[in-house]
Amino acid sequence: MTPELVIRGAAAVWTGQRTLTGVDVRCGPAETERALGIAAAAPVEVLEIGPALEVAPGVEVLDATGCAVVPGLVNAHHHLLQSAFRTLPGTRHVPMRVWLGVMAGAYAAARVDAELCGAAAAVGVAEGLLCGVTTVADHHLTWPAGADHLAMAEAVVAATRGLGGRLVLVRGTAGDEPDVAAAAAEELVARFGPRSGDGLLALAVGPAGVHSDGPQTFAALREVALRHGLPRRTQANEEVDVAVAAERYGRRPLELLEEWGWLEAGVTVAHLCGVTADEIARVAATGACATHAPGCDLPMGWGLAPAGALLDAGVAVGLGTSGGGSNDAGHLLADARLALQASPLSGRPLTAIEALAMATRGSARGLGRPELGHLEPGAAADLAVYDLGSAADAGVADPVAGLLWANPGRRPRDIVVAGRAVVREGRLCHAEERELAGALRRLLETRKAVTA
Repeated sequence: MTPELVIRGAAAVWTGQRTLTGVDVRCGPAETERALGIAAAAPVEVLEIGPALEVAPGVEVLDATGCAVVPGLVNAHHHLLQSAFRTLPGTRHVPMRVWLGVMAGAYAAARVDAELCGAAAAVGVAEGLLCGVTTVADHHLTWPAGADHLAMAEAVVAATRGLGGRLVLVRGTAGDEPDVAAAAAEELVARFGPRSGDGLLALAVGPAGVHSDGPQTFAALREVALRHGLPRRTQANEEVDVAVAAERYGRRPLELLEEWGWLEAGVTVAHLCGVTADEIARVAATGACATHAPGCDLPMGWGLAPAGALLDAGVAVGLGTSGGGSNDAGHLLADARLALQASPLSGRPLTAIEALAMATRGSARGLGRPELGHLEPGAAADLAVYDLGSAADAGVADPVAGLLWANPGRRPRDIVVAGRAVVREGRLCHAEERELAGALRRLLETRKAVTA
């Protein structure tokens, strides 16, 4: 049986819906699974929240004295492969068309394959875990001709599982032939299923956007998604997306997505920079979700989503870092802080709780994972423990708001995924951070030497 875990003594517990003080959190297998004696692979959830919970002999206790406990962060939009391509010359503060060309050249030179995908994913997932991210959605768009695409996906899955994180693997496309993209998605479903029994892996599909893929590709992947119950994800309204939609179709991206069946329930659209009031109303009316990615879009100059207006319209808004090729970092809490700071520029300031909710339950909703992103009873037992004893936290009146406002670059002390510790005292439990970084660095150096 999976052992129970009790988180004891926290200064504050934010469940995603309320802030509690003087309470403990008990995690373990669901009651039905405990009664049936299901083995350790059974999902682990939050069983109870309350003061001074009784701890039975043998139950693990995580001492959270002087700490804030929050749901594990959910990075709704990442490109893990780009963890191997940060701060490349020619990629800073350039038009998106230029950026896409530089990145494509870098991918070709590095020869993207399963080995590189696994090494980059290990670094990206490790970085996320160390920054509070327990679930990452990897919108993988680069599938070179001749490479073993299934092996590439398997490498990303293995890297994430090895570190103890949750993964939503998005079989994306950026110009693949429609039948090739659909067949590849079907192959992933045959290999992994729509979702693993322990909930640590789920699949999704999604073209990069109307700038890269046409209606046939969107239709083919929609059919696969509806057949298997997969979430769908795409991108819209970044700089190049708006320009190409106008040049190629004489339309706005969201008009095309709606026409092509990709603005409806079950779809999440990332970026949504500079959308109009009418477009916000259109997204809200269709039931589609949104993902804000300010850590990519704002510094690159590609636009800014009006997150507050989207929330006010009733749109579920999540948060994503996007990839290392534009953001350079996978620190979702830092990007939540940036979303908070930048929000007045889009007309409606966010509160700290709204920004944190975007990084947790808002992201989870867009991924079709209602059990993630909160800590109410029945939620998955994914949580982050933040030490509030630093100088940066002195004088903070609201410890939950202070997680964003008071300490840029804050890292958690402990991370729990599915009831099991994956980060303790700021260190990975299942790998050495420096070894993962070194492995990717050596691989890139070797490939550069061969190319040269």
